[in-house]
Formats: sequence, C-alpha cells, structure tokens
Amino acid sequence: MSSPRKLPELVPETAFFWTSGRDGVLSIQRCGSCGHWQHPPLPRCPACHCADLAPQPVSGRGRVATFTVNHQAWSREEDPRFVFAAIELAEQAELYVFSNVLCDPGKVHGGMAVAVTFEQQDDVWIPLFVPVQAHG
Repeated sequence: MSSPRKLPELVPETAFFWTSGRDGVLSIQRCGSCGHWQHPPLPRCPACHCADLAPQPVSGRGRVATFTVNHQAWSREEDPRFVFAAIELAEQAELYVFSNVLCDPGKVHGGMAVAVTFEQQDDVWIPLFVPVQAHG
C-alpha cells in the first residue's frame, strides 16, 4: 500500500501512539496501578477505574487474531488486495491493534506471528505488521 493514507489527527490523548514509531517502538497505554494494557487509549482503566495511565513501550510482537482481505479497487495504479487485521499483542490477552499485515494476502492466517514496522508520513508513524518467520 504505497499511496498516501488519510492521517489521524494528533490529539493529546492519542498522539503518543501515532508518533512513538519515530523511535522504532510501539507504545500502548498502561495503568500504573494495576498494570492493565488498553488500546485505544481511555481516560480511566477499565480494570480498576484508576486514572493513572501512561504510554509504555511494548514488544511489537503479536498474532493475527482475525483478518479480512480487501478486494475493492480504490485506485487504478495499485493492486486492490490488502489485509486488515486484528493483531493481538503479546503483552496481554485481548489487547488488540487494528492494522494492515504487509505480505501476500493469500499467506495470512489466524494465529500467524507478526511484528510491528512503521510507515512514516509527515509527523505520523503508522504501525503496520509483517510476518515473523518461525525458527526451527
């Protein structure tokens, strides 16, 4: 997907998520009281209702929980197929980031191990995911 994306507005509540890729790190909001990770960011922790929340780096690794493949041609210049997936991050069960998986859509499957990479556009670093090759 090489065409320019519609970029998110950098508002105080979510700017850290869209700019942490500048350092090559994915950051997710975490509760300082109970340690619960949450995404998207919220004003209070859904686990303990505390407001002691701050962005913290995560490993950037996860697995494809579910996905869909787009087949709609949005422009004539590009292959219309791309993968949009719910990525469950390794740090916590049911901690999801919704993004694209950058690979042949026919090779994506549920449970597939992925790692974050970033695409910079202006002041935004968009988190995208690539397959992680199994060692063995």
